[in-house]
Amino acid sequence: MGIKGTELFVKALRAEGVDTVFGYPGGMAIDLFDALYDAKDIDVILPRHEQALIHEADGYARATGRVGVCLVTSGPGATNLVTGIANANFDSVPLVCFTGQVPRDLIGNDAFQEVDIVGVTRNICKYAITVTDRKELGTIIKKAFYVARTGKPGPVVVDIPKDIQTAMGDDNYPEEISIRGYKPASGVHAGQIKKAMSMLKSAKKPAILVGGGVHIAGAEAVLTEFAEKMNIPVITTIMGKGSIPTDHPLYVGNIGMYGNYASNMAISECDVLLAIGVRFSDRITGTIEDFAQNAQIIHIDIDTASISRNIVVNVPIVADAKLAIEEMLKEAGSCKTENWVEKLEEWKHRMPITMKNYEGMTPEKIIDVINEKFPNATVTTDVGQNQLWTTQYLAMNGKRKFITSGGLGTMGFGLPAAIGAYLGTEEGPVICISGDGGAQMNIQELATASLLDVPVIFCIINNTYLGNVKQMQKMFFDKRYASTCLRYSRTCNRQCQIDGTCAGKEYVPDFVKLAESYNILGIRVTDEKDIEAAFEQAAANKNRPTLIEFMVSCELDVYPMVPGGKALTDMLFG
Repeated sequence: MGIKGTELFVKALRAEGVDTVFGYPGGMAIDLFDALYDAKDIDVILPRHEQALIHEADGYARATGRVGVCLVTSGPGATNLVTGIANANFDSVPLVCFTGQVPRDLIGNDAFQEVDIVGVTRNICKYAITVTDRKELGTIIKKAFYVARTGKPGPVVVDIPKDIQTAMGDDNYPEEISIRGYKPASGVHAGQIKKAMSMLKSAKKPAILVGGGVHIAGAEAVLTEFAEKMNIPVITTIMGKGSIPTDHPLYVGNIGMYGNYASNMAISECDVLLAIGVRFSDRITGTIEDFAQNAQIIHIDIDTASISRNIVVNVPIVADAKLAIEEMLKEAGSCKTENWVEKLEEWKHRMPITMKNYEGMTPEKIIDVINEKFPNATVTTDVGQNQLWTTQYLAMNGKRKFITSGGLGTMGFGLPAAIGAYLGTEEGPVICISGDGGAQMNIQELATASLLDVPVIFCIINNTYLGNVKQMQKMFFDKRYASTCLRYSRTCNRQCQIDGTCAGKEYVPDFVKLAESYNILGIRVTDEKDIEAAFEQAAANKNRPTLIEFMVSCELDVYPMVPGGKALTDMLFG
């Protein structure tokens, strides 16, 4: 039976269980949108910008565990996805991004809104392809979903020329797919597990380092059980935070450039390191030659290419994190680590992360109220100091979800990710913690949240600067605040770069008035005593978004900090 390519497209989405598409229409995708018009079982979300669109699909995927789906037109519609594709690729988020394309006979002729999006994205996604034959459309879409969700998850780009969309062809959509050369790890090597367990059982100072791969595998519960049975302390990367409750006796804290003292010292002194689902990026290792230099290293990761790429390891285990931990649990037994655990606990209490030395309203006090008032919240962040403070102070008890841009560090991610997370689960509250810089990069999505009744609580920590860069300028560039003051105007004459005083104009925009223009509740908090009342007002505003602007000092910085090019032990404490 012959059907249009657009009809097969809708059939494929239904077969893959897609209930939400984040889309922005245009000439080369208009036929696909027309086909979705009658698909009442598929919700088509219309954001206000394609970059926000893919971040919403990203938040949806992370909150639900399902594949996020994007649909945009050719040219600028497709290129506006590029940052989001790279972001999802870094953080292993399953997305399928459909882009319209000019008809095949116009490809290569510089047609209106023609871009080789496959060429543009090939190096920042798992798989990218242009459909060149109507007969292959169903198979290619099936392949896209399979590649996106299996192995190490990631984004896939499927470029569909307009004439393929309208062409008639068969209605076949395969139930299964086999791809030559693509065989995701499905088991675990028993011999490597035995080697790993032998090392751990003989260790005197073992440590477990957990990355985002544990969340992706759904291995939080088995990880906690394994740590308890072995009595081994657990350290997390930013992406691994929440893999074990943050109030668990064995949890030490985050590692890396903005990690706590105990975690960084534990990695530096441990004798066996079990790393699970981590990439060993420069943000967590510091100088490679100094990283865990006293330890034998066991590395579990589903991606073969991630093992020994940055840090050479002693025992590689290519496997799904949950499956590998379950196998290790079979041989688990308590180790003699009491003295080591006590030492790390003493370090935690002696050198805690705190902003108690600052007066007035601080991010720690703001996040403490979130911890108290919203135990079941999904919390997203933008990127900058707001993200780092959140990773330091947000409590994760197994009920809260935490979503952030890790590997790429994408400003403008937080708000759309929060919207996508809510649309995927229809569960609240959803809280976005942002800075005033990142907040403005996709602030137009307040319209999306307002019209779709998404009760996101959009927290803007406003210090009137691009705070993270300003902190680096303060520490390493003799307080030369180049292009970081968000009140800077031509009349300033760079005064802040001369004597640190701000002669800038009044801050724009007025976030409260802007919130009101989007028909949402806007609150400004200038005193710490009003933090709790603001969140109570937001919690009561159940069917609408709320924007809360917290006015904080521009002198607040994130500590401890490991300067670039230094070892984890070279922490600065402010």
